[in-house]
Amino acid sequence: MFSKILIANRGEIALRVIRACRELGIPTVAVHSTADADAMHVRMADESICIGPATVARSYLNVPAIISACEITGAEAIHPGYGFLSENARFVQVLEDHGITFIGPRAEHIRIMGDKITARNTMKTLGVPCVPGSDGGVPTLEEACKVSDDLGYPVIVKATAGGGGHGMKLALTRDDLEEAFSTARSESKVAFGNDEIYIEKYLDKPRHIEIQVFGDGHGKAVHLGERDCSLQRRHQKVFEEAPSPVIDAETRARIGQLCADAVADIQYAGAGTIEFLCQDGAFHFMEMNTRLQVEHPVTEAIFGVDLVKQQIRIAAGEGMELRQENLSLKGHAIEVRINAEKLPDFLPCPGTVHTFHAPGGLGVRMDSALYAGYSIPPYYDSLIAKLTVVGTDRPAALARLRRALGELVVDGVDTTTPLFHALLDQEVVQKGDYHIHWLEHWLETRDAGAA
Repeated sequence: MFSKILIANRGEIALRVIRACRELGIPTVAVHSTADADAMHVRMADESICIGPATVARSYLNVPAIISACEITGAEAIHPGYGFLSENARFVQVLEDHGITFIGPRAEHIRIMGDKITARNTMKTLGVPCVPGSDGGVPTLEEACKVSDDLGYPVIVKATAGGGGHGMKLALTRDDLEEAFSTARSESKVAFGNDEIYIEKYLDKPRHIEIQVFGDGHGKAVHLGERDCSLQRRHQKVFEEAPSPVIDAETRARIGQLCADAVADIQYAGAGTIEFLCQDGAFHFMEMNTRLQVEHPVTEAIFGVDLVKQQIRIAAGEGMELRQENLSLKGHAIEVRINAEKLPDFLPCPGTVHTFHAPGGLGVRMDSALYAGYSIPPYYDSLIAKLTVVGTDRPAALARLRRALGELVVDGVDTTTPLFHALLDQEVVQKGDYHIHWLEHWLETRDAGAA
């Protein structure tokens, strides 16, 4: 086992990793920017070291500074959390060159899955169904027209290196395609330094279903069921649950085993998530995230597995404890993302938290780095907390979520908590009868009615 782990992240995910390490008896090192000197992850780690000023490029993405922090503190391994450097193949290679273990998959797998076209082709080869689309990149508008005409409109133009909705544009008709094509390319160039795009058939009412997989790096892998992340705003998840309200046990076992077999075939190591659009009973592969997901707590809640501990054990060469025959889900879990944002426009709302009270009680988990007196900096993502509840079934989980939201107090900054109170009153949410476009349409209709 490792003698010391450095956490190359901040906020609630850094605390999440620190807690797992503490239970394993492993000392931790927190890195931080000057803006995060008073952050909770800095206070809770065994050691801390400043790696740069507030801007992400000069701190949390500053690879030389992170390597130096390992050398100064004697950290043997790095846990990247999610975001930042968690899916950066070059970073993983640099760590390997310096004799530092990356707690995650190998660089080659990050590289394969980081390019959407390569990922699609790889999954096709492994027998995983994909969304109908171009076989590769589409370099010209003329070719885009041909591909789109063959697929049939509407289509969606996507950046091959994209994520989070960046470089993604919808073309309802051929007349829309030129603008969608040029805008997606320019956005992708700015966001990712790569303007290559591809085209997929647009699905009008799909659900976002993702399968949690875990591999030992030597040809063995398991799945831990699915998460339903269909309530989204601008391609960003806001409400996640497991299991999905629309997936039965037989389908779960079938698609889960298909995904486990796929990652076993490529000898994938550690945690990963294979994301699908699901419509009319058909699954269509979108992408694979080669890291821990923001929403991993809902899977942990129903399977009773600590995914971070499992990541650490695999990276340390201790083998995989998980066995498919021993994995069975129990209950229903829901996570909501609490952001420091001002409604109805969802504008970032940094500032000082005067009062903070986390909900508690049976079946309630709060992942947050907030405390009374903490000043939320304006430089980073607006996610400030993840509230996860688990109940015996979905109605029980919804009731527990309503109760927990009522206990949550964050005074001093605006948050998205009122959104979830409103959503819980919607019959569509109560029944679980929605798709990835529903929340966007509901917000537009509600805001128009209030104007």
